[in-house]
Amino acid sequence: MAELNEREKKITLKIVYYGPALSGKTTNLMQLHDQLNEKKRGELMCFETKGDRTIFFDLLPVLVKSKEGFKIKVKLYTVPGQVAHDATRKAVLSRADAVVFVADSQLNQSMSNFESFYNLEKNAGRVGLDFENLPLVIQFNKRDLQDVVSENEVLERWRPTGLPITFSSALYGKVVKETFEIILKQTYFQLDSIHQLKDRYSVTIENFLR
Repeated sequence: MAELNEREKKITLKIVYYGPALSGKTTNLMQLHDQLNEKKRGELMCFETKGDRTIFFDLLPVLVKSKEGFKIKVKLYTVPGQVAHDATRKAVLSRADAVVFVADSQLNQSMSNFESFYNLEKNAGRVGLDFENLPLVIQFNKRDLQDVVSENEVLERWRPTGLPITFSSALYGKVVKETFEIILKQTYFQLDSIHQLKDRYSVTIENFLR
């Protein structure tokens, strides 16, 4: 959960990128690392297997100041997509303030997406997160590939949930920043409803780019 320190004018947020194996979670963080202002973001730390698949987690810390002088640190994590590392997924998900679910748009990955989202819901409950009120964005990635599910079909399936949906090609940096901005806004809205922040911590994606 968010670490809020009024005296030091500082807040720390944790956003987790969740999804099936090889859906593009780490690629999202790599693109954000390249696109965000280098003076405001830390190093991207990756822990990988021999096959370049994340076994532990990736971490990209970002630090900005709001116009009121409050320091905002956002820690971005990914989780391993492989079923064998479910314990690590739960550990990384613990105390998350928001989640970006990175789905694989390929037609043959529909079941993997379903199983991973179901796993997210179950693990959220296991680590004490209120899944119904958790800020959550669904990102359908790999739109640059052939044989992908159509946008209309995705919207037809997911629109009833009321969750924000984006369509991206993280490999080429497309809609990576936009997804980040949406989840950031959702996180602030949720925090404001709890802590009455009154825009003291309000920033936009431009604060991270400049």
